[in-house]
Amino acid sequence: MATSTSLFCSILIPNLSEVLSVCSCNRYTRRCKMAIPQLIACFVLYTSLGHIPSSLGVILRTTDKVVWANEFEPIELTCLIESISTNNPRIEWKKIKNGVPSYVYFQNRIAGDLEQRAQLREPANILILNATRADTAEYRCEVAAIDDQRDFDEILISLAVRVKPVVPRCRVPDAVTVGTSTELRCLENEGFPASQYRWYHNNEELPQEPKNSPRSTNSSYTINPDTGGLKFRRVRKEDAGDYYCQARNDAGYAQCPSQMMEVYDIDYLGIFLKALGAVTVFVCLTASICHSFKRGCFHKKGHNENNYNWPAQNDGVVYGDADEGHFRHKSSFII
Repeated sequence: MATSTSLFCSILIPNLSEVLSVCSCNRYTRRCKMAIPQLIACFVLYTSLGHIPSSLGVILRTTDKVVWANEFEPIELTCLIESISTNNPRIEWKKIKNGVPSYVYFQNRIAGDLEQRAQLREPANILILNATRADTAEYRCEVAAIDDQRDFDEILISLAVRVKPVVPRCRVPDAVTVGTSTELRCLENEGFPASQYRWYHNNEELPQEPKNSPRSTNSSYTINPDTGGLKFRRVRKEDAGDYYCQARNDAGYAQCPSQMMEVYDIDYLGIFLKALGAVTVFVCLTASICHSFKRGCFHKKGHNENNYNWPAQNDGVVYGDADEGHFRHKSSFII
């Protein structure tokens, strides 16, 4: 059908392309004037057969498909209508979070959790007056135009709301000994995107690589900017001082109060005295145990030691004196 329509127009206007070129250059010549009725006839034929130019369909576009915003600041999501014929198209906005859609703009009013915080701006933009971290989601603009050949179009926009870090929790040891290892820690969980961490010693930032700074060339520390750890393999006297940590992302930064870390030399005299005291206690305890053994304090008495020993009896027979010349039986004599 489209081929026959094109053939009809080519017969009606033999030099159709040339005429269009002449008329489009604003050269309103006699030839162009004579071709206008034929052009109108071709257009009517096309429309009657359903061949409507695509420019009469609704088409949407946006300036940014991925949008970043700072928390508590305004942000506008653009939904621009490039072409449309319908006078009052139906405009809807939906918020898609975790795969679940909900209305943001429906039946000519703001809905959902943006009801008091957003407004529709011409032609179909959504202005969020104060974005929050809960607004991070995908937003879909939908426009329906019933009078257009292409009567529907939609566009998807991703919004991410940056959240400023809160004051991080820092842990700095009060005192360490020269030559030992130790770790300082720093962490916060509110910032979005995830915070990066920096450490400061006596109000000067520690470089990520100690070799890059003349002051830290001989230091043995390492910094993990993702976890906030500051680890010393071998502490030096020069590492003593005030330390604080800073959490930072694109929305801002926050830092913890400074804390003092003292570094002490190895106390050899104290170690010797402690060892000597331990040996003395051990010797005294050993001597006391040996002395107690010698005195029999740990000997267990038998039960028979408290019983009296009765004199032995000779089968109930009592012998008389030698001068008596006879013997007699006792009543306890048993045969």
